[in-house]
Formats: sequence, structure tokens, C-alpha cells
Amino acid sequence: MVPRPPPARGLTPAPQLPAGHPPVRPPRVGVLVVNLGSPAATDPKSVRRYLNQFLSDPRVIEIWRPLWWLILKLVILNIRPKKTAHAYAQIWNKAHNESPLIVTTRAQASELSRRLSGDGIVVDWAMRYGEPAIGDRLRALKKAGCERILLAPLYPQYSAATTATANDAAFAELKEMRWQPAVRTLPPYHDDPAYIAALETSLREEIARLPFLPDVVLASFHGLPREYLDKGDPYHCQCQKTARLLREKLAWPKEKLRIVFQSRFGAAEWLQPYAEPTIAELAKSGVKRLAVVMPGFSADCLETLEEIGIRAAETFKANGGESFTAIACLNDSPVGMDMVETLVRRELAGWL
Repeated sequence: MVPRPPPARGLTPAPQLPAGHPPVRPPRVGVLVVNLGSPAATDPKSVRRYLNQFLSDPRVIEIWRPLWWLILKLVILNIRPKKTAHAYAQIWNKAHNESPLIVTTRAQASELSRRLSGDGIVVDWAMRYGEPAIGDRLRALKKAGCERILLAPLYPQYSAATTATANDAAFAELKEMRWQPAVRTLPPYHDDPAYIAALETSLREEIARLPFLPDVVLASFHGLPREYLDKGDPYHCQCQKTARLLREKLAWPKEKLRIVFQSRFGAAEWLQPYAEPTIAELAKSGVKRLAVVMPGFSADCLETLEEIGIRAAETFKANGGESFTAIACLNDSPVGMDMVETLVRRELAGWL
């Protein structure tokens, strides 16, 4: 008996169906790239809708729900949307009429799809808050015949407020499916050699393009309430390890690459040292040339472009600094996509 040839890589033969059976798509493998999200526009109403969804997530704000509901609805959503809308307007991608995070995440998914196309893999993308929603894109992958799906939240460092809530949204959708696909989740990659190497290459290339040599480079990560660390969230430790491994890869002393945490919100204590006071203190102490890299963000967004690129630069120069730059995130750069492809192919092992 002559054995049947194996199917093409990444594909499964179409099933042998009985006469009269409805058409069935050949089984496929899917990848869903996920990032945080964005408002649909820069007007306060759109931003209010986005903030309401984001700040209503109990993974993000772990305050007693009745109390937080009053604070959110009566105070924050009446004050913050206008200010946040102004911030988004400063960094909005006018060519696409979308936020930079949306534009870049779509580009990342498109490039990953191109790289994996020979393996018959379907790549899609979604946002935890706003559109396109995780549940909608999971259903689209299932409809496309994906019986195995890799959820890929692009958060290098794990936190319940980021990676976990993205997975929560996916699992909530799976809960409603009678016929679920098999699912894997991309683990945090804060210390992965491919990620550290990509950061090093990108940072060296970006610094080489500058008209000045930074006296200090800050590695700025998004902050979290200190309470989350005390409850066991590993985010702080993973940020510290990323910074240490990057420093070792660069062969820089500790004073050359320092770690800070940005985006503090509210009156509670957050992870320290805080970014803005540190930037002001460095300028006052005589540091004239400063660069900030943001390794916790896979794509440039409001926090990198406006908070650091605009406001932190103003703080630095207002306190005596002279030259400032916000280093671009890995985005859809070749080195960044090499890293994403490496991680995704590793997690798909055994499925292709």
C-alpha cells in the first residue's frame, strides 16, 4: 500500500464528507495579536466611552466596586475625557484618522501574516478596550476555520491589569461557544533572549541616529499601584529583570541605564521611582542630554508619544536640560517583527 503524502506545512487535508453534507472549511491555525486599545476619535465623547470601558475593568482598578463606580461616574468621567482628548489630538495619526497604537498594531499583524503565510496561518488583531474587540475577532477566526488559536497579547511583562485581562476577554468569548477552538496564550517574554536582543539593537540604532550622545538613558515602564505588587503581581520584578538584562547586554553601568515608572494615576502609592520627578531631578543635577526608552510598550501610543515624547521633554528642558529624545518602540520595525515572529513560531510548535 502506497502511503498518502503528508499535507502542506501548516495545513490539514479537507475532511471526507458524506454525500449531502454542508461544506466544511479545512482546519486552520490562527494567531490573534492583542494590544490595549484606543478611543475611536479625539472628541471628549469618544474618549469618555473608551475610558469608561477601560477604567470599569476590575483587573485595572481593584477598588471596592460601589465606591469606584461613584468615583468613576461622578468625578473622573466628568473631568478626565477633555484632558485626555487633548492629549490624543496631539499624537493622532491624521493620515489614517486613528491612534498610532491602532495603526501600528494593524501593521504588526499584517507583517506577521505575510511572514507566516507560507504556513497557512491566519493572523488577526484586536484591542482589549475599544475596537476591534477581542470577542469579535475570535469569532472571525473561528468562522475562518481556525480550530487552534494562539492568543498573543503583546505585553512583554505580565500583569493582571494587562495580559490577564486580555486573556479574560478571550475566555469570556470562548465560554459562549458550543464548539471551542483549542487555545494557547503567549506567555510574558520579559527575559526572552530574542526580546532583549531586539531592544539592544533598536536602542543602539536609535542612539546612533541622534545628533547628541545621551548622558543618561531611562528605561521607563508603565506604573502600577504598589498594592498590586504586594498582592503578588510579578510585573515589577519582570520590569527590573528586563532593565538589568538590557543593561548587561549593552555592557553599560547602572548609572547609565536607570529604571523609572510612568503614568501614575490617583493619590495611592505606585511603583517607584516615578518618571517625571526623576527627569526633573536629573536636569537639575546637571544632566544635559537625556534619552528615554520604553521597553514595556510593544508599540508607540499615548503614553510614549505624548506623556514622554512631549510632556517629559518639557519637564526636562524646564529644569535645565538641553537635549531630549523618546526612543521609538519596536513597533513594526524589522528587528521588532523578527522578535514577534520568533515568539509566535515557538508557541505554535506542534501545531504546524
